[in-house]
Amino acid sequence: MGNALFYHLTRSPAEQLVPVLLGKAMAAGWRCELRAAEAQRLERLDQHLWQGEGFLPHGMAGGPHDARQPVLLTVAGQQAANDPACLMALDGVAVTPDEMARLDRACIIFDGGDDSATARARDQWRELTGAGIEAQYWSEESGRWERKR
Repeated sequence: MGNALFYHLTRSPAEQLVPVLLGKAMAAGWRCELRAAEAQRLERLDQHLWQGEGFLPHGMAGGPHDARQPVLLTVAGQQAANDPACLMALDGVAVTPDEMARLDRACIIFDGGDDSATARARDQWRELTGAGIEAQYWSEESGRWERKR
């Protein structure tokens, strides 16, 4: 069973953090799932990942080579065929304790300027830690990412 890392965005958008986290996960040898609530959000992220600095090989779920993708972009409810070790969840999509049993890590990324996203992250924290999953809270309030206790 993996751990859950909660990333509280206060200074930058998810588009800035996601490539960094994906790069670290891939360096650890993990396949990843990047899950969002809406297909339009994933389309924007898809373009950003191809056009950003560095090369992050990935694919949108539903293609013929999903199982071979190092990073697979999925909409909530879609199955990740690439057997991910790491899940990155955006926009308040659910990450369940049952899923955590199959993962090495889940990164739950939420916008601190959105009250409903913050409330959903708090609910997810309570649900996951209540199920015995180790969780960490990371914030960028100081201008750099810091683990808070």
